[in-house]
Amino acid sequence: METSWTTMLFSFFGGLGLFLFGIKSMSEGLQSVAGDKLRVIIEKGTRTPLRGVLTGTLVTALIQSSSGTTVLTVGLVNAGLLPLRQAIGVIMGANIGTTITAYLIGFKLSDYALPAIALGVFLVFFFKNKRVNYLGQVIFGFGLLFYGMDVMGDGMKPLRTSPFFLDLMAGVENNVILGVIIGTIFTAVVQSSSATIGVLQELAYQGVITYNQAVPILFGDNIGTTITALLAGLGATVAARRAATTHLMFNLIGTIIFLPLFLIDIFPTMVSFFTDLIYFLLPGLEGSWETLNIRMQIAQTHGVFNITNTLIQLPFVSTLAYIVSKIIPSDEPETMEILTRIKYLEPRLLGNAPVALGNATKETLRMGDIARETLDLASEYFFTRKVDRGQKARQFEDIVDQLEREITSYVIKASATRALTEDLSRRRYLILQVIGDLERVGDHSNNIVDATDTAIENRVTFSQEAIEDLGEMIKQVKEIFDFSLQALKTGDTELAKKVLAQDDIIDQMEIDLRKAHVDRLHEGVCHGNAGAIYLDILSNLERIGDHSVNIATYILED
Repeated sequence: METSWTTMLFSFFGGLGLFLFGIKSMSEGLQSVAGDKLRVIIEKGTRTPLRGVLTGTLVTALIQSSSGTTVLTVGLVNAGLLPLRQAIGVIMGANIGTTITAYLIGFKLSDYALPAIALGVFLVFFFKNKRVNYLGQVIFGFGLLFYGMDVMGDGMKPLRTSPFFLDLMAGVENNVILGVIIGTIFTAVVQSSSATIGVLQELAYQGVITYNQAVPILFGDNIGTTITALLAGLGATVAARRAATTHLMFNLIGTIIFLPLFLIDIFPTMVSFFTDLIYFLLPGLEGSWETLNIRMQIAQTHGVFNITNTLIQLPFVSTLAYIVSKIIPSDEPETMEILTRIKYLEPRLLGNAPVALGNATKETLRMGDIARETLDLASEYFFTRKVDRGQKARQFEDIVDQLEREITSYVIKASATRALTEDLSRRRYLILQVIGDLERVGDHSNNIVDATDTAIENRVTFSQEAIEDLGEMIKQVKEIFDFSLQALKTGDTELAKKVLAQDDIIDQMEIDLRKAHVDRLHEGVCHGNAGAIYLDILSNLERIGDHSVNIATYILED
């Protein structure tokens, strides 16, 4: 007996390991194929709660991981890219999308497991094209998922005659709360509702548990899966913690609603009625609830629960947001812009390289805006001599330096998780090059502040002509820098070419202004001690123009 228990445990945990690795491989492959589109879909497709539900369903169906979708959603909320109300819709949709895996398990596809594994490995190892490799990863994961299910199934057969397990399941049938607790704990430990529901389906298929014993555990599985989002919310912003808590509330409320309906046999009647209705409405399908295998019955129950729960709670999204805002209050207004805080570099997204690099691009654009503001403050300080302008310029320059360090570290971590596609490699190169130039723009702006400090300390004055000439050059430099930032934001190659064309204008302007200033010195219009400061400012402005050209060049090379 001891040997059979050992064999059973080895088969169960080994099969579970294969199943989980298959889910992970399939999810990562699908995410890599989808690339940055996932983030764009979530950001663009969530303007209303209903669209959020559809988006969450689509994304989860694509990547086969509700945990992946919820963590991505919490990350986007934490980065300020997604408001809480829209995020709730996505989370509801993720619960619907995750039912796809249960339905796949419901179809007996284990006969194709080994051929799928072989095909997946072939595509991964014998092709150099990254997209083909990712497709192979998906197929490999798909096959491994079903192979793991078979191994688990063989291991769980002895449970049909185990007095301890049969007594435990009898306890679940007599006390549904126990079933909910078992499902919650199991899924919280495994952190994959797809895996625990798959185990449930296999236990039922082997005749170890009945449908009535499986349903309370199924409800618990839906609660336990929220642990991933809750962990993702730890240490995050108030909005992100609220999004994670909403996921728990949504599934908890659903269980509170449907568990009593299950006990009085209304919920099973709903599921069977819905199933029979599908067979009736779709031509060519023959059968009914009674003809479904137990795996598909559990999948159908899971699907009906999540769809109905969403339909019930969707009209109350604003109420959910209000309640969770009371549970997790905020001490500071969420709309307050805090420049020193990293905005888009969300560490919870590092496992998804396309999304992480997309966020790094956003932070780079934000860095460019701050570098532009530094230049504005530095030039304003020169013309007005207002001390607060110079102090603020130095603070902004410090932020630019900090952002360069943070973005560099983030991009390296994001690209270290897996091999990058050619497009992502170019994106990484572009970001790392651009932030170096933006940091130098901040340095040159700071040099203008230093030169102005020297002018103030030594009571240096400039002629009106010198001031006007310098004002014109600053205007030209700001314009070329703006063009480069806009080209970076939009990928507009025509605008990037315009930056390159204007560089010659700035270079010639510096030569002309240097000559004009030397002429003024000879004529005595300007004092000699102003010469070095003036020429130093001209040089820094010309260098900012050069860095703008560098940014435009990277865009044209991309």
